[in-house]
Amino acid sequence: MEKPSYLKDSDDAKLFNELRKKVNQRVEAISENRDIYIQIKAVILPLIYVGLYFFAVFNAEKHWVYILSFVFMGIFLVLIYLNLIHEAAHNNIYKSKRLNWIVLHIFDFIGANSYIWKKRHIASHHAYPNVDGWDTDIEQSGLLLIVPWIKAKGVQKYQHKFFFLVYPLYLFNWMFIRDFRDFFDKERVILKTQGRIPVIEKLKMVSYKLFYFFYQIVVPVMFFKVSIGLALGAWFLQVISASIFALFVLLPLHPLPDNAFPRLNKDSGLPFSWLRHQFEVTNDLKENNWFVRNVLGNFNFHVAHHLFPNYSYMYYNEITEEIEDFAKDHGLAYKRFPLFNALAKHRDLLRQNANNAYYILEE
Repeated sequence: MEKPSYLKDSDDAKLFNELRKKVNQRVEAISENRDIYIQIKAVILPLIYVGLYFFAVFNAEKHWVYILSFVFMGIFLVLIYLNLIHEAAHNNIYKSKRLNWIVLHIFDFIGANSYIWKKRHIASHHAYPNVDGWDTDIEQSGLLLIVPWIKAKGVQKYQHKFFFLVYPLYLFNWMFIRDFRDFFDKERVILKTQGRIPVIEKLKMVSYKLFYFFYQIVVPVMFFKVSIGLALGAWFLQVISASIFALFVLLPLHPLPDNAFPRLNKDSGLPFSWLRHQFEVTNDLKENNWFVRNVLGNFNFHVAHHLFPNYSYMYYNEITEEIEDFAKDHGLAYKRFPLFNALAKHRDLLRQNANNAYYILEE
């Protein structure tokens, strides 16, 4: 397939060079190495996850302790993703790519797959955010329609009424369906746009998943006398809590009616330059406090991440200040919403797509 091409605009290229210069100067003026805090988290967060697991199995006779420990494992699974996995994929935690590679592979031990996720995130989502057929983050699942200019079919016409039942199953879909389809389904974005996957990676994916289910369910049942019902129930609640928490953070950043879903022309061209594309398809959140910055990995500053993925989230506060001022001065479409407003906007997008609002407007 011919890769999409961004609109070539020399003025926008100059604008980005000017913005990049401002951002680089701002970050270089920060004396301390803030990435040390992420390096500390790279030790502490996985240890807490493992600690919760052992606390659960060694207190299995107290069912509520076992269940609550597994629920907190779900929360820390998401925190590991936000603070570590995401940054390791961009080589932002350590200067050594090898060390970042090691951190990235924590993902394999908590139910996901580091190899395919990095392909999704770097070569797909970052390369072409919100572009149907190229961004795996908006790849259609069948149940829910995210892209406005695709006509709703079947149950998608009612998606705004049942989406809250589907979203808590997000990580179940990821573990049991999405990873396998991306490895083996030739109609999926990954295989259509990035070619074949080495056999060794397929074997590793299956092996890691088997190990994940072995320690999550089999070990407690076989070695700690946990009933099958309790083991499955606690694991189920772990994944449900992780799914809700993850989507609470991730949904408000791209799939909103205020953001564009650019269509390719007949020559695989996009309507915006690379710079304007990032502003058109991404928004920030207004929340900016200690919890968001240090616990949620500054996902509130998502425009900064798409424009400057080579900087860790520890610098996004200052980078966003530069971006916001620059956008205001040069008429760039910088958007920032309160979290709950953004979540409501996502629901509005689902409703509009279900009602085929795009087609009504077109007519």
